[in-house]
Amino acid sequence: MLRRLLLTLIPAALAAELVRLEITERSPILEGKSFGSTGAYERLIGKAHFAVDPNAAANRDIVNVARGPRNAKGLVEFYADFVIFAPRDPAKGNGTLLFEVSNRGRKGLLRTFNRATDSNNPRTAEEIGDGLLFEQGFLLVWVGWQWDIPREPPLISVTVPVAKNADGSPITGWVRSDYVPDEALTRFSLGDRLFFPYKVADPNDGSNTLTERALANGPRRTIPRSDWHFSADRGAVEKPSGFESGRIYEVVYRSQDPPIVGLGIAGVRDLISALKSGTAPEPLRALRPAARRTLAFGSSQSGRFLRTLLYQGFNRDEKGARVFDGVWANVAGGGRGSFNHQFAQPSRDARPFFNFYYPTDIFPFTDLTQTDPVTGLSGGILERAQKDGVVPKIFYTNSSYEYYGRASSLMHTTLDGKADAPLAPLTRLYVMAGGNHGPGSVPPGRPTHLRYTSNGNDWGWFQRGLLVAMHQWLANDQPPPESAYPTVAKKELVPLEQVRFPKLPDVKPPVRLHDVFRLDFGPEFRTRGIVAHEPPKMGPPFGVLVPQVGADGNELGGLKTPQVAVPLAVHTGWNLRAPAIGSAEEMFSMTGSYFAFPAERIGKRYGSKDVYLAKVRQEARRLVSSRYLLDRDVEEIVKASGKEWDFVMGR
Repeated sequence: MLRRLLLTLIPAALAAELVRLEITERSPILEGKSFGSTGAYERLIGKAHFAVDPNAAANRDIVNVARGPRNAKGLVEFYADFVIFAPRDPAKGNGTLLFEVSNRGRKGLLRTFNRATDSNNPRTAEEIGDGLLFEQGFLLVWVGWQWDIPREPPLISVTVPVAKNADGSPITGWVRSDYVPDEALTRFSLGDRLFFPYKVADPNDGSNTLTERALANGPRRTIPRSDWHFSADRGAVEKPSGFESGRIYEVVYRSQDPPIVGLGIAGVRDLISALKSGTAPEPLRALRPAARRTLAFGSSQSGRFLRTLLYQGFNRDEKGARVFDGVWANVAGGGRGSFNHQFAQPSRDARPFFNFYYPTDIFPFTDLTQTDPVTGLSGGILERAQKDGVVPKIFYTNSSYEYYGRASSLMHTTLDGKADAPLAPLTRLYVMAGGNHGPGSVPPGRPTHLRYTSNGNDWGWFQRGLLVAMHQWLANDQPPPESAYPTVAKKELVPLEQVRFPKLPDVKPPVRLHDVFRLDFGPEFRTRGIVAHEPPKMGPPFGVLVPQVGADGNELGGLKTPQVAVPLAVHTGWNLRAPAIGSAEEMFSMTGSYFAFPAERIGKRYGSKDVYLAKVRQEARRLVSSRYLLDRDVEEIVKASGKEWDFVMGR
């Protein structure tokens, strides 16, 4: 039976940023089940209350923090949801705090590393998974950082104050919202998908505009004001005659009262710092033995959050100490995001045909410093961390999709795409050849919105091996596996038009990918976080490259699962929109394709299922010896390959 309680705890004087905790639940996980030598785990759920000094050097880069309301001590207050899965005896853990940057308020650690059923409130054995994280002894931590999450537990969020002008009047500014319907409709939200919108300040303001266009960088047609209006709650756009599927609609309008979005990053920094230093209020202070080292993991939006945290100097706490010893940005591509500027929309991303030209794929892209010859800008993701002496050990993991849809090549090439750029000394890059934005499964499906069967390449096995390798790097300084990614020098990265994709019946490769342009949001965007141009002014494109393929259509470079190294199909990082949802030549976000080989070809290549599975096992063993895979996973991989053989040969 769950014990529910409410504790208001006063911190020690040293914990000046994390000022108070409310614990609403403290309960055993799986009724106190023991996980290996670590023993039992418990969950702690509650709210963390913070107060930051706007004048402190560590906080000056939080956009608009100086314009926030202050308490009697001159501090700006906010609070966030948190969830912790901790060893009941912290001394029995492995000493590493594993923090997940929640993706849009959700929790994915157990799905990613424990092969668990997806759940934002994991309670059952299926939702806990095979227990790898607990057997290894990690302390698992989540804290809300995104302000516009619907307040629908178990989603976690941060609640931050609104910034005002010095005289108390509202701050106003430009906001842009775009939308691509997959079906005919008459209304869409000003917010990204289901997230809170910035409401229009004055629905009758003549400067508010709505446009439509067919291509991302195509000409806009202004829709007459008489044909559309804002909803009664000022949070949506309505057009009685309807919005057409597959068209890009974009509304630009003035809003007011921006929340101080960057406090979400500060909250992450301050909670992790307090746990690591032992200055958190009880009962979290007792977890210090399990938090001697800190590793941050984030996927997609959350991986971009981590790149932003590093770039903007938030890996240094208010006392000058390093916050995260390790950072793992998964499927983040070359991007950052809208996490710390005025009227920022944290959920907005950048996709081939959705969410266009937000400040996601913007210079710089590489860890080490580069100079853009077009704009004269100079920078690198790690410049601030290098200056502050807080550079972490870094894993970047991307799939093939991120090259087509997230400009991954810019992370490790020159800006024109003509040569490779070096990685930082403490950075490792692993690219999942022929992968979706997330791991696939067998049998692969074909949802109605896709032109082709979705990619079944399950590269999630690599994440388990790499997690253990990262921990060994942090705990024992044991070097991790070698980076594995396509390069220009080996001709494994090429412009889209040079990809030698084989001719397959009824298959049309993409003719456009996610182009990245130099975007100008206004003269104060990079210095003060203020957007003056919506949409941004477009400059010349950067040189985005994609993986080259071999004769059978699978990619040449990168880290290959046994599925791809011993293939029964072509695995791609791209798929197209189904004709039924419009714009059929455009790529569909996040998804790759799976083109099974003909049965006769498979028979000639392998002879029998037993021979095929022997080759899969051999390849898996090789990857174990290189520390990309765990030995405990080999037979499960072979089992999945047998299932794939039956699927392909039984078609």
